[in-house]
Amino acid sequence: MKNRKSEEKALELVVREFRRVGVLLESDPRLPSVTGVVVHQPLRGSWWGHPSGPRIWGVLEKFRRRREVLTTKLVSGKVTFVHRRLWPELLAVSTSKEEWQTASLSPEASALLRVVDRKGEVRTDARTLPKRGIPGAARELEKRLLVQSEEVHTERGTHAKILRSWSNWSRRVGFTRKLPGVEESKEEFERLLQSLNDIYDADGRLPWSD
Repeated sequence: MKNRKSEEKALELVVREFRRVGVLLESDPRLPSVTGVVVHQPLRGSWWGHPSGPRIWGVLEKFRRRREVLTTKLVSGKVTFVHRRLWPELLAVSTSKEEWQTASLSPEASALLRVVDRKGEVRTDARTLPKRGIPGAARELEKRLLVQSEEVHTERGTHAKILRSWSNWSRRVGFTRKLPGVEESKEEFERLLQSLNDIYDADGRLPWSD
């Protein structure tokens, strides 16, 4: 009971910070993150071995399922949670198919993207996909915001990802709002991240700025 109450309190703090900032990383040594809120200080390296690891995992599992949370790889190629109020800007950027998204995309990533676009949703451990090159191709698509992704635990105790096209994700969550312009959307995230970098003496980067 004590552990559950501690987890619930930590989740409340995470949600409050998320609504205040608009974006939270899963974990980061400087920028606001879920792990940082749970343990009351930024963490370097993996949080799995931290004494609060089980509590962090429990909070993350509940937080990801909240209706206002979108999971993506927006900041520095890391798992980033984006609040509902910024979804229109994120969708505008993610669906723009600008050069930073499409240039020099590997053949494996291009092929995987075609499958995701055609089917709407694909698990990276699907038997219909090639056995090699899928993890790297999935990371390429995530870091270029070409897909929305979600990590899942498989029946065999391993990890896989569900990759969704943005149109599929929009239908799933009932997102129908009109999208703003791409440039103004990018500027919105640039202003937000620059402010966070200044406040926390960090060096967070956006994928189109690398």
